[in-house]
Amino acid sequence: MTRHFITFEDLSREESLFILERTIALKAERAAGLYQRWHLGGRGVGLIFNKHSTRTRVSFECGIVELGGHALVLSENQTQMSLGEPVSHTARVMSRYLAALVIRTYSQTLLTDLARHGSIPIINALTDQGHPCQVLTDIFTALEKFPGLSVEKLKVAWVGDGNNMANSWIEAAGHFGFALKLACPEEYEPAPGILGWAKAKNPAVVLTRDPREAVRGALAVNTDVWASMGQEAEQSQRARSFHRFTVDAALMALADPQAIFMHCLPAHPGEEVTDEVLESPASVIFDESENRLHVQKALLEFLIPPASGPDRLMS
Repeated sequence: MTRHFITFEDLSREESLFILERTIALKAERAAGLYQRWHLGGRGVGLIFNKHSTRTRVSFECGIVELGGHALVLSENQTQMSLGEPVSHTARVMSRYLAALVIRTYSQTLLTDLARHGSIPIINALTDQGHPCQVLTDIFTALEKFPGLSVEKLKVAWVGDGNNMANSWIEAAGHFGFALKLACPEEYEPAPGILGWAKAKNPAVVLTRDPREAVRGALAVNTDVWASMGQEAEQSQRARSFHRFTVDAALMALADPQAIFMHCLPAHPGEEVTDEVLESPASVIFDESENRLHVQKALLEFLIPPASGPDRLMS
């Protein structure tokens, strides 16, 4: 059966934990100069980028190469889909060429349509609805920073826009069972359907208007830009609505004394977070960026069946 990673619901909790455990091994192997080059065995993995990308593109391309594959990068306007070819046709054609397809785009419907009509794994590299690869990485990073802490014991705060990142944090909290408090302005709440689903599974998912309430006692404090890609015209309006939602040193002081600060990047210093917090010892933003590579390698390895060949590490 073809497996996908479009939302956290595509994996069982046990499978997600396995991927996180496997990430530890892959990170250690890479540090030792060892790579699982046999896994992809030279097969191609497609990457469609309809939004700008730095970390997502580089981490996926490097990960595919390190697993022994070949990354083929294109944007939707370079494919026949932009000229009206049915998604169902593209899905079936790509399934005959590729081992998997990674997509960063606007509408999540494109991913679900490709998954429905194709026969290769579809991986969500960001849509307007969610960014699950980033959140899975952030969970790994938090657990790495708090050795011995089980995932359900995490206490996570989200401050700011109820955007795709917030949606995926909500999905993850429902999936893993950890405490999540979100502080969002009333007119910028997360998707109600996702929030309702998660709260039904996990009462520790809480939405508030007060950033101080969300951050108090948190082990991990998260935020994101006030205007995401495609929302640049709303910047001035959003700046007025979010003026109380800046993560600064005073807000971080309400978190657990050992708390970490997280941001998917790029950041807008002085808006959603101050430079003081970004550059503080609590900031793990560059660890998050690095860990995208390791987590996504584990995800690719899990979703794509191994190529035939010796089960051994190749230096």
